[in-house]
Amino acid sequence: MRKLYRFDSSLKSKYSSSQENKFHLIGIDEAGRGPLAGPVVACAVCLPENFFDARLDDSKKLDAATREHLYKKIEAQALWGIAVGQVALIDSVNILSATHLTMQAALQNLLNRNPGFRPDLVAVDGRPIPASGFRQVSIVKGDGLSASIAAASVMAKVFRDRIMHTLSSRFPGYGFERHKGYGTASHQERIAILGPSPVHRRSFAPVRYLYEN
Repeated sequence: MRKLYRFDSSLKSKYSSSQENKFHLIGIDEAGRGPLAGPVVACAVCLPENFFDARLDDSKKLDAATREHLYKKIEAQALWGIAVGQVALIDSVNILSATHLTMQAALQNLLNRNPGFRPDLVAVDGRPIPASGFRQVSIVKGDGLSASIAAASVMAKVFRDRIMHTLSSRFPGYGFERHKGYGTASHQERIAILGPSPVHRRSFAPVRYLYEN
């Protein structure tokens, strides 16, 4: 998907000045805004200039094996930070605010892991992050347009899927390993039978309804 890399090059050209030798672009995305259970996970990624993999794309368009391969490659070659927004946070502040807080934490984790590094531009999938502290651009469906955001989407997706596999062992019977917490018919049926687990989002209407009834 060479167009994703060209998109990032165009961003760098648009926002860079003639004095800048290197332009540091960070892409940020999340996984898990929609599920009825489990955390939301955000990732911030700064790809190196020479990074290229033709398979890189929006994580939702990739199979699990390709995502795992890309995760390991990005993990080894890029600067990155991951953060997890737990269910308690989601239920206390709502999913959009929890997502933004988790994105901010992922960005801060990247910076903490790389002392002295500062981004020239932060590209965020969807809505902008409030008060990020850095120059920022929000890109609707950015995970299918920008290589940096796509890389963040892959890492966030793989990391969250691993969490859901772990939760499937801690809370058996719900099928977290299959649907990853999304509101499939079988998942909602299991909630109705077993009741919500501690990792179900009780602020989400289907879970709240089943919990209250």
